[in-house]
Amino acid sequence: MNLRCFIAIEIPELIRKEISGLIDNLKKYDADVKWIHAENIHLTLKFLGNTPEILLPKINDSLSAVVASYKPFYITIGDTGVFPNRKFPKVCWIGIEDTGMLKTLRGDIETSMKRLGFKSEEREFNPHLTIGRVRSRQGMISILNELDQYKGRTFGGITVDRISIMKSELKPEGAEYTCLYEAPFGKIKYSTRREDDD
Repeated sequence: MNLRCFIAIEIPELIRKEISGLIDNLKKYDADVKWIHAENIHLTLKFLGNTPEILLPKINDSLSAVVASYKPFYITIGDTGVFPNRKFPKVCWIGIEDTGMLKTLRGDIETSMKRLGFKSEEREFNPHLTIGRVRSRQGMISILNELDQYKGRTFGGITVDRISIMKSELKPEGAEYTCLYEAPFGKIKYSTRREDDD
């Protein structure tokens, strides 16, 4: 059986609540944007796509080996914008102030996943939290103006001390994410699934 999976850093509830306030403000403009549910906000490090379930323990072991030598580091969540540009926006985002460690971590993850047969990401890594996916230009001028009001705004900071293998299930009401494995920093191996995910 294949599962739709990705590797991510989970965002604490307190910060997700802060971001939820911004999303609620943006929803008032009735723009043609599919907004992300606050509980689903995360920092994607690597999208794996359709992944054989039998391969997940091996992926977890590989990631655990990667982060065994890492020490916790701090990142700041703040600033806002759109990808790829203001003229043709496709994604509304909140930025991550990168310490450099984040890109190093992501590069090590890419290398380890390539050894397991996953395709390397060719685009440059630009750490961010996706808060909305733009479907058309309807109402986007108001959205862009609102996002400008949050330029330089900090939503909080987090200490990154683990990475997670997440499962994504596409449902009519939107995607639902579940953590399958966690790989804490500084530990050689961590292969226990969360019992409540069965």
